[in-house]
Amino acid sequence: MYEAPNRYKRMVSARLPDGESMGFAAQDDHDGASPLRDAQLIARGHFSPFFAAANSVAAVLLSMILYSHVDGAYLFGWLLAVVGVNVGAMQLARMQAITHVGRSGKRVPRWLMMGDIVVRAMVFLSLPAIFFAGLSPTAQVIAATLVAGTGISALGLVVQPNCVKAWMAIFTAGLCYQLLVARNHVPFDNVVAILFVLGVAIIGVLAVARWAFGQLKTNADFGSQSESASLLLQEYEQRGVGWLWQVDSENRVTYISSRMSALMGRPATQLLGHSLPALLGGHAELGRILLDRQPFSALEMELATARGPRWISIAGDPIIDTAGRFEGFRGVGSDITEVRQTQERLTNLANMDVLSGLPNRGRVRQLLGEALRAATTGNVPCAIMFLDLDGFKPVNDTFGHPKGDAVLQAVAKRLCDEVGSDGHVGRMGGDEFAIVVTDAQSRGNVEGLANRIIKSIKEPYMIDQTEIRIGVSIGCAFGPIDGATVDDLILKADLALYEAKGAGRGVAKYFSSELQSEQDDRVRMEADLRAAITAKQFHLVYQPLVSAKTQKLIGFEALIRWNHPQRGFVPPNVFIPIAEEAGLMPTIGEWVIDEACRTASTWPDNITIALNVSPKQILPALPNIVSQALGRWRVAANRIELEVTEGVFLGDNGQTLDVLKRLRALGVGIALDDFGTGYSSIGYLNKAVFHKLKIDGSFVREAGSRADNVAIIQSIVQLAKNFRMNVCAEGVETAEDFERMRDLGCDTIQGYLFGRPLTYDRANQMVMGLGAKKMAG
Repeated sequence: MYEAPNRYKRMVSARLPDGESMGFAAQDDHDGASPLRDAQLIARGHFSPFFAAANSVAAVLLSMILYSHVDGAYLFGWLLAVVGVNVGAMQLARMQAITHVGRSGKRVPRWLMMGDIVVRAMVFLSLPAIFFAGLSPTAQVIAATLVAGTGISALGLVVQPNCVKAWMAIFTAGLCYQLLVARNHVPFDNVVAILFVLGVAIIGVLAVARWAFGQLKTNADFGSQSESASLLLQEYEQRGVGWLWQVDSENRVTYISSRMSALMGRPATQLLGHSLPALLGGHAELGRILLDRQPFSALEMELATARGPRWISIAGDPIIDTAGRFEGFRGVGSDITEVRQTQERLTNLANMDVLSGLPNRGRVRQLLGEALRAATTGNVPCAIMFLDLDGFKPVNDTFGHPKGDAVLQAVAKRLCDEVGSDGHVGRMGGDEFAIVVTDAQSRGNVEGLANRIIKSIKEPYMIDQTEIRIGVSIGCAFGPIDGATVDDLILKADLALYEAKGAGRGVAKYFSSELQSEQDDRVRMEADLRAAITAKQFHLVYQPLVSAKTQKLIGFEALIRWNHPQRGFVPPNVFIPIAEEAGLMPTIGEWVIDEACRTASTWPDNITIALNVSPKQILPALPNIVSQALGRWRVAANRIELEVTEGVFLGDNGQTLDVLKRLRALGVGIALDDFGTGYSSIGYLNKAVFHKLKIDGSFVREAGSRADNVAIIQSIVQLAKNFRMNVCAEGVETAEDFERMRDLGCDTIQGYLFGRPLTYDRANQMVMGLGAKKMAG
């Protein structure tokens, strides 16, 4: 195989496009340097002595033939011209191989390359062409044969296919001229022999030229790629991107980068010949992969070093020789310790609640999944506790979020102290926490833990010299007893928590089949509520409101009722919470407002109607709904009174107060219902939106037996008067209750003493028949 000179192999450049012509002209159309052009110039200089010597020797031989037929002066001058031209061309080619190679070298013009060949050929053929006719037949045969043979000297041009073609074309033309001149003197068999020699020379030289040029181009490309790869690998190692390794068929190290040897704390010479898996700590996975003799990548392993544990990642490919024999592996590696540390930090951040430092909701699900799988395989139950803080929302409202966050952090610490190593504490968000108990085989231990947590959370919190008290409700479910999947178990614990909050808070409840039945019933109840809205199954009843001074009827409180086709009468305290959770209260409340206005339109102007408004109804659209209902039934706004509880302000961001002020601007009355049973009640009275306070019936009924209740009612009445509000006493059932509330200064009385909730027809009869009379119990 033809090998390009070593100097060429050091050239580095781009591969020429596929399909490019193999001719010199096609390869040298660019001014810039290229490995192939450089190789051609170098090879041209390398073969130029052979080409010049071949032409010079042929000229000497031809001179000997023509010596007796041509004047000596002409012959000697021609010989000097041939030798001089070839020697000069040789020196030029060798110089260009030095000065015109590389990226900074000048391009040799194509015409100069071709001109060199044409000049040499024309000089060589000039004398034979002029004196050929005067030669003897024998000399003509010898001269023609020598000219045909000289064409074979084009072998010195094989790296330049176009020059080969030009040289062979000129010598073929010259030979054909000579044979034409000597057609009458040269025997036919000699002509055939001469033409045969020339034909073989042409075909052979062109074939060799194509092959040689192909080899040159292949070597140029391979050399460029090899040098580029070498430089890239050197850059790869020097810049600390990674390290290289190679092992033989027995997994013994034959090469390893100095960067890796430095990481291992041993010179590279001490690593050569040793088993790579053994050097890397006997990593079993690496050994198995190397035995499989298959390519691999991104194999991560921990490596013990003098600097402590480090993580590396390696990749490798098997080495297969041309005969298909396995000779080992070679590959790359990198230190990924910092990458893994960053990944671990990101993973921790993704799984951690920033405020409390506890696992977040997603991580709690993962921990519960792990505990549930262990419980299923090990036959030891696990448990999930859901915790919801009682009374935490007022902490944020009253003391601000910074103190609320401090309370949450304190709660997290108390939970971790109580749980210890028995489980995992996580924060689900807001004021909700969760505990995954990995070993819940003893239900008594779980119940004891729940009781200790309730007791611990109830202890006061001192935040910036402020004492804050909250509580906690707990719902618990056991896996896989109560649920075989994470979602199922979470749902069951959530049901138990809902039961705990409904049971008065501050308690722990555990999932049972009864809770599931109640949940299923709630789902069916929600579906029935949606159907009831469409089927218009609701109706209103009206409880009388009387004046404390005159005992005359002044209005009614409208109360919603639902008669279910199968369930029968469903109490409001049963279906209202479900409607609120299902988001149905705005629709139901809109119907109640419209129906109340329709009823008011049938009664005299002095009869008012009070309506209870759910916190879920306090939306920006509510004033428009009330205004449209008033306009539709042509009812004065002061005849409609909306009753709200303090619950409408829980977690409020200002929207609730804005809606109530817009309602007051319409002329609608706003009453604060169940006053005295909530928290921070007095704080709501300066909102300038209420026109009435309603004293809860529990105060009224116990006023006869508890003097402190009387004092409370006196304070409420006095407070209302100071804010220019009316006072309504609910739950008045006896004459004594009525007289007491009247004497304490209440303006309006409501209770069974003056009537239970009535249908529209009964209430209408009362309005029409007794509206102007005193109402007696």
